[in-house]
Amino acid sequence: MGKEKHPYICPAVFAYSLDNILRKFVHKPGKILEPYISNGMTVIDLGCGPGYFTAELARLAGGKGRIIAADLQEKMLVKMKEKVRETGLENRIEAHLCHSDRIGVQGKVDFVLAFWMVHEVPDQQRMFEELKSLLNPGGRILIVEPKIHVTDKLFGKMIARLESAGLEIIERPKISLSRAVLLAVRN
Repeated sequence: MGKEKHPYICPAVFAYSLDNILRKFVHKPGKILEPYISNGMTVIDLGCGPGYFTAELARLAGGKGRIIAADLQEKMLVKMKEKVRETGLENRIEAHLCHSDRIGVQGKVDFVLAFWMVHEVPDQQRMFEELKSLLNPGGRILIVEPKIHVTDKLFGKMIARLESAGLEIIERPKISLSRAVLLAVRN
């Protein structure tokens, strides 16, 4: 389950590298997320880590919105809770410990953010199929991968898996130091 060692996962001890003052110059959560999140949405922050995007998702989704901050590591969820406690938005955020082989979220969602984490998933095909099953009609998935870890070739293979899972690219957002796609269920 969530406590198992996983060879692909960035350990919680390196959480500072995912949430630090320098990153705010490169990845501004509001600027990245505002085009996709609106009041009342249910959103999964998949691989939320220490919560770098979580509070901004909660702010954008508003008082009727719901954010599911999902991670495979309990220690990352603890760090995320500490961070959002400072914002006053914690009542909109639900921490969810993923299973080692599946996300395990119940219910439907309007949006999924998977920022710099898909390359750590050993069975991407299975995850993409699960994500597709979680989307409400009109739901979207934003996948952002770091150029430093994910080459064009690897990103192309990931896109092939996304497409075979029944998802289609509807946009290729420009995000610094990253390769990104916005996806929807193929009709």
